[in-house]
Amino acid sequence: MTYTARHALMALAAGVSIALCASAASAVADPATPAAQPTAQGVVRIASAYAFDDTVSRIRADIAGKGIRFFTEIDQQALAKGAQIDLRPSKLLLFGNPPLGAQFLTSNPYAGLDWPVRILVTQDATGKVWVAYTDFNYLAARYDIEDRPAQVKMASEVAASIAGSVAAKAN
Repeated sequence: MTYTARHALMALAAGVSIALCASAASAVADPATPAAQPTAQGVVRIASAYAFDDTVSRIRADIAGKGIRFFTEIDQQALAKGAQIDLRPSKLLLFGNPPLGAQFLTSNPYAGLDWPVRILVTQDATGKVWVAYTDFNYLAARYDIEDRPAQVKMASEVAASIAGSVAAKAN
């Protein structure tokens, strides 16, 4: 692959990532609601009590503290900057428990589009930091996974616990 083709492919990947982030941002709950809120599109959003970088660090520490495998962190703001696009801070964290996640894939291999688990940390125009993830009941319905209720419950509880580790206290 030539340098030009590789550069174009990287720019395209950054654009797709940014579009997905924008799509996720439009699908989240009302920003005035600090509590966890699943939206009609299956996104749960929680207000963080911490600054952006501290939120990311605390979530990563909580993942490690629970003994969960951390796969990668994608800095979407840096990808956007590389494509000469301004984007507020946005990082996507991928993590999971392969023995648990693989069970979803045995029910429907296309569930691999949403596993491993993803948590998005983003900052809105007012500087408020948000943590978002896809509701596992939504994912189970999306992939018609009906034979794994205990695993869906466990994944839901773990994701809520990790996201909740940085949650702002409700007034």
